[in-house]
Amino acid sequence: MSVYKFELQTSQKQAFVNIDEFLFEAIRESGVKSGLAVVYCPHTTAAVTINENADPDVKRDLNKGLDDTFPNHDYYVHFEGNSDGHMKSSVIGASETVIIDDGEPILGRWQSVFFVEADGPRSRQVYVKIMAD
Repeated sequence: MSVYKFELQTSQKQAFVNIDEFLFEAIRESGVKSGLAVVYCPHTTAAVTINENADPDVKRDLNKGLDDTFPNHDYYVHFEGNSDGHMKSSVIGASETVIIDDGEPILGRWQSVFFVEADGPRSRQVYVKIMAD
């Protein structure tokens, strides 16, 4: 089993950042042909998800939907002012698991793995753990 750590710098308050390259690199470096990859985010105001990457409107709609669902109200009591980011992170989740077959991640035709920034811009980390069958 191998764990790979990746660094990224986000540039917006909220964004969906394609991190497929991290997943592919970890699988390639591990040499695993069949198994699982867990993509994990160790931050409380960020998340990881799998969604469509073919149409950029999907990311725009996801961002809009998150903001509509979790607006940054001034009545939240968390002193850092980023309670909306904590809520978005909790709802989306900190990790995704992807099946590896023949040395490749199994993703749908339109799917990509995204790091979801909910309180940027920030320096962030993503971990990928590769497990062989």
